[in-house]
Amino acid sequence: MRTTRTVDLVYFNAGGGHRASALALESAIQRAGLPWTVRLVNLREVLDPKDGFRRLTGMDPEDVYNKRLARGWTLGLAQELKLLQGMIRWCHTTLVRQLQQHWLATEPDMVVSLIPNFNRPLCEALASTLPGVPYVTVLTDLADHPPNFWIEEGLDQDLICGSAKAVEQALAAGHAPERVHASSGMIIRASFYDEQPVDCRAERARLGLDPDRPTGIVLFGGQGSKAMLGIAKRLPDTQLILACGHNTKLADALRELPARAPRLVLGFTPDVPRYMALADFFIGKPGPGSLSEAVHMGLPVIVVRNRWTLPQERYNTQWVREHGLGMVCSSFTRVDEAAAGLIRHLDRYRSATRKVQNRAVFELPVMLEGILSRAERPQPGKPVTPVNL
Repeated sequence: MRTTRTVDLVYFNAGGGHRASALALESAIQRAGLPWTVRLVNLREVLDPKDGFRRLTGMDPEDVYNKRLARGWTLGLAQELKLLQGMIRWCHTTLVRQLQQHWLATEPDMVVSLIPNFNRPLCEALASTLPGVPYVTVLTDLADHPPNFWIEEGLDQDLICGSAKAVEQALAAGHAPERVHASSGMIIRASFYDEQPVDCRAERARLGLDPDRPTGIVLFGGQGSKAMLGIAKRLPDTQLILACGHNTKLADALRELPARAPRLVLGFTPDVPRYMALADFFIGKPGPGSLSEAVHMGLPVIVVRNRWTLPQERYNTQWVREHGLGMVCSSFTRVDEAAAGLIRHLDRYRSATRKVQNRAVFELPVMLEGILSRAERPQPGKPVTPVNL
């Protein structure tokens, strides 16, 4: 009997956070020394293996979504989410059939989903094809956005929840307490824990920044956001590190803006922990990944909640308020007032960030190992079936 197990991590590229979580979990499993073969499974490629959508439209559906995020075209996404969920239910039988064929061909020993909306067809296809293979949903949002988003009723699955709110939602949906696992936060890259202490003043000076000025880092994910232009214009006297990701046009536009305080404009960089270590506070959208990274690095946050905020990210602003982690504005037109208020009380907000101890990247491999061991343990009254001989 082989001891190595094959674990599939299901993700897609919409928004970027799901893939980042999958990569972080893959790395965490490797660092934990678990004897597993980990496979990253892009659900879009499973459901559209011949790139039909790309051939029809010239781009991936994920690219459409990501471009909208970069341009700030998020108004109405709550209604579009309901339409998407209706289409998923309408296509349920077809989706299950496609996924059954995939699971039969690939035969994983455990499936871990890091995506919302599709967990019912994913889980039901696995259960009907490979009975006994555990299905786990890792919420990559701080809380669910019911109904039919992360937590589905009546599924044979385990749920890993990164907040007390999400645990409460899972139990309220009827999931057994032993199948609901509480982590201490969102999974973020292990590099955020590996970051070595830096001489902040010396490094700021080396990069052309004032060593003694309060410094904000402005970050809107891998594609940046045009909202960064408005933020930069409204904070001419605030020292900023502006991380634009792959958005070179945005970086060029930011470099051309006049400012009275020093600025550092970054293109894509894998060294986000290093630049966060040089900042005093964070400005960005209330995404669960970037918020968790900032808070872990001790940075109070300035975020916005309004009609343009993604529906699944609205609870995150409540989490910020509940834990006193920063300022929640109705619009970035008020970012100057928010920054001034936050800087005045920076020590108080920093103290609040230190109370959030997120160890999810180390907790999840242990949880998954326990789930897999439980699934492979002989059940009383059931015949023992040889596994992977």
